[in-house]
Amino acid sequence: MRAVVTRVKSASVEIGGRVNGQIGQGYLILLGVGPGDTEDTAMKLADKICNLRIFEDENEKMNLNLEQVGGSILVVSQFTLYADTSSRRPGFSGAAKPELAVPLYEKFMAHCRERGFPVEHGEFGADMQVFSQNDGPVTILFDTER
Repeated sequence: MRAVVTRVKSASVEIGGRVNGQIGQGYLILLGVGPGDTEDTAMKLADKICNLRIFEDENEKMNLNLEQVGGSILVVSQFTLYADTSSRRPGFSGAAKPELAVPLYEKFMAHCRERGFPVEHGEFGADMQVFSQNDGPVTILFDTER
């Protein structure tokens, strides 16, 4: 799995001009699923992201996690994280097919919810408009294959 995690003051996703999900302070997560990913991969990545300490403490050090700041999560499926950019027109054959990707996307979100976090989301495969007020900005990349 690949994830781009951005610390945000707020974020939302619209589909067809309607807000599908929105959060205040927390993480905007763009999530891509690869063909070799499993439920275990999804759970480990969710744990890693939920425990990430990238919010500032009273000394302006990135030392607080999502729970400590009462944050939320907005997850947006993003197969383009598996783009092959060896040519000027990217290919996406490296991304998992929907039969695998959708259940793992759902498992990732379910595990974040089980950890006690409010989770909003986009719609897998939809044309979405994503809005965010980035905080910092702080953006962290995750790739479970590395």
